[in-house]
Amino acid sequence: MFALINGIISLILQLPYQMQTFSATANGLAPEPTGLGLVSIVLTALYGLALFLPSLAVTIRRLHDTGRSGWWVLISLIPLIGGLVLFIFLVLDSQPGPNKWGPNPKGMQSGAASW
Repeated sequence: MFALINGIISLILQLPYQMQTFSATANGLAPEPTGLGLVSIVLTALYGLALFLPSLAVTIRRLHDTGRSGWWVLISLIPLIGGLVLFIFLVLDSQPGPNKWGPNPKGMQSGAASW
């Protein structure tokens, strides 16, 4: 839910700039941000800065849910393949039962039936 809501807010913040750029390009003009487009860029940058640490915390918590150390987030620094590997780690299911970082947030116990 964090990623979904974050993505929607980012899209809404970027929309004025994208519309201005599309309009300028369609009219054969150089896409230079002015007015609302410039405000859109500034708000998007501030929003990104404000959510940097919370996003990092959510990513590390998700890695802990899958039984991996938070240091695995650094694999995303490897060009091309690093981001893909991190994405795969993040979409994997949580470990059943508690691990060394705490209990399973889904409440799943190891060996229990999933129905």
